[in-house]
Amino acid sequence: MPPEHDRITAPKTTANTTSPTASPTASPTTSPTASTTTPTTASASLTTPITADLIHGALDLEHTPHGVLPHRLPARTRAQNTDPQLAMSEAQPSGLRLVFRTRATSVELDSLPTKRVYVGAPPRPDGMYDLLVDGHLTGQGSVPGGNTITIDMTAGTAETRPGPFGTLRFTGLPEHLKTIEIWLPHNETTELVALRTDAPLEPVPSGDRGRGVWLHHGSSISHGSDAASPTRIWPALAAALGGVELINLGLGGGALLDPFTARAMRDTPADLISVKIGINLVNTDLMRLRAFGPAVHGFLDTIREGHPDTPLLLVSPILCPMHEDTPGPTALELGTVSAGQLRFQAMGDPAERAVGKLTLNVIREELSRIVRQRSADDPNLRHLDGRALYGESDFAELPLPDGLHPDAATHRRMGERFAELAFTAPDPLFPPPEPTLRNS
Repeated sequence: MPPEHDRITAPKTTANTTSPTASPTASPTTSPTASTTTPTTASASLTTPITADLIHGALDLEHTPHGVLPHRLPARTRAQNTDPQLAMSEAQPSGLRLVFRTRATSVELDSLPTKRVYVGAPPRPDGMYDLLVDGHLTGQGSVPGGNTITIDMTAGTAETRPGPFGTLRFTGLPEHLKTIEIWLPHNETTELVALRTDAPLEPVPSGDRGRGVWLHHGSSISHGSDAASPTRIWPALAAALGGVELINLGLGGGALLDPFTARAMRDTPADLISVKIGINLVNTDLMRLRAFGPAVHGFLDTIREGHPDTPLLLVSPILCPMHEDTPGPTALELGTVSAGQLRFQAMGDPAERAVGKLTLNVIREELSRIVRQRSADDPNLRHLDGRALYGESDFAELPLPDGLHPDAATHRRMGERFAELAFTAPDPLFPPPEPTLRNS
């Protein structure tokens, strides 16, 4: 089946860049009556403040000189973090979306993106916004311009330059009352400057559609690395197929069993919880087996402080051949940056497993053991071997392009498989959620 984004019947979409010093309520740069279906009495001049009740999936909003910056980790968590990689990852709005009801036929969003440029590598495409109307992908667009971070991976340096914000415009939308979702780019930090429509709008509370909330934590794969668009990262696909609301704590390079992440999950209301752990611990060569087991127990204990009975799924790594039996750290292959095709390699020695270095197979065995041990007293804890989402036969058909991250087709496959195993199988890993019983 081809990806749904190949079957878009898109309304008119345009994007313009504007000076970042302009007022957040500045008039659009083109007339909203350009849409032939816009009523003659309407104009996209109704500005609605962007508040927390409009943004689903965020754990915090930071007010900036231009507007608001959504965060996927709360302020107290960010204050304890000293890792620039995690700071960048949590500020990228993977899984975040503006959600509201309206009869508007024209919607405009001013945003200030922060884009990454890697020295020696081809330019990255602009981040993609997905427009859903009553749950159906209806349009896509990008915002050019914005701030730029130039990263030299060989020198370990980064330089930031400010740039203009832009306007994303969707016109020609149906006139009836509908639910609009604008999914923000999963891989591009996005400050939200202003939201305009040609008819009033109202927020849609996260539980208003009768869906349970699924809280998920994982690595860059869960974050959406190399996915086609924000609704096509595998957790978003799985959530759509499972009929649940996603809070995505997939953090590129940041699934490291940090206690502050566990506390954030502990304090976040959810009906279903999953933790996908392993690959980042090998990438960073962060700990040995002696520390790994207790760290997993501590992470789960912290989550259980706030969610004692919530269905909790521990997911081990998907297949990654270079790290199945070879420890980290992970490094770029020399020459691949200048060649324009990044590839990674394992730098450890398989013999180092004897002194406690972690590999993916070691991690899978330990996670399975931990779940068996804990499930005697925690019947709502279950385990999923990540190779059920992407294993050897999948690698033969859809190899990892850079040796580490899945491509867009693999994201779709993983999302469909997780949805089946977790939500729709005769004995699903997640029972049907009951939102009214959610832990608070």
